[in-house]
Amino acid sequence: MKLIDRLFDRVSSHGHVCLGLDTDYTYLPEDFAAGFSSQGEAVYEFNRRIIDSTLDVVACYKVQIAYYEALGVQGIQAYAKTLSYLRGKGAIVIADVKRGDIAKTAEMYAVAHYSGDFEVDFITLSPYMGMETIAPFLPWIKDSRKGAFALVATSNPGASDIQGLICDGISVSEKVGEMISNIAEEYTGECGYSPLGAVVGCTNREQTARIRERLKNIFFLIPAYGAQGGKAQDVAAYLKDGNGGVVNSSRDILLACKSPAFEGMSFNEAARAECLRMRDDILQYC
Repeated sequence: MKLIDRLFDRVSSHGHVCLGLDTDYTYLPEDFAAGFSSQGEAVYEFNRRIIDSTLDVVACYKVQIAYYEALGVQGIQAYAKTLSYLRGKGAIVIADVKRGDIAKTAEMYAVAHYSGDFEVDFITLSPYMGMETIAPFLPWIKDSRKGAFALVATSNPGASDIQGLICDGISVSEKVGEMISNIAEEYTGECGYSPLGAVVGCTNREQTARIRERLKNIFFLIPAYGAQGGKAQDVAAYLKDGNGGVVNSSRDILLACKSPAFEGMSFNEAARAECLRMRDDILQYC
């Protein structure tokens, strides 16, 4: 089965939650973290327990590399071990690495994140240096082994500085989305979507309908739900027949044990409860 069809089916059967393992060491309960000899070991074990508690209630996982790089070598080891554990569990994994370079450098990024110690299913790409930044990843995508999500309409406050500029009567983000869509058409799976998808924030409410109309064959990675202000109604507007996207949440899940709603639960039990709450919240609008 093609990778994008696996993800589509996973959304159909498990809902839209993409669990973001953006694990800041400070998120770990103090009594838990104290039991390990290094921060990297503690982060990995925290991730492992979260994964074991949520595998059956999420569509996929997104691991943001910056949180691991911040811990140095031990953090990168925790990153690699987390990815290895997810692969061993058969999970669909997105590495949030936002690569955006050209020529041989981009080729090496593809090798680094599509194989070896850091191997994942999807990676995030930044195409704002031009579409040539996408080209080195396409051979991996062509045979359906791997996928990518290109930044198109992000949710950060400063996105409009560049993405909101008007080009040929449409915004730069819409122009970039059209170019990604044109490339993606060649790789469409049986589900009607391409493994070359787009990152579109669910706080872009004024653009949502227009983006989905223009990017019919694009599967979305949708950030900004929850802590960043996005709501389930905003997410649903990006979907088609209840599918076509996964919705990332990190802090709300990793820190769920601090919520009064889950008082008394362990951090992994609370993470599972928040995944279920989020899943059902989105599904009611689909």
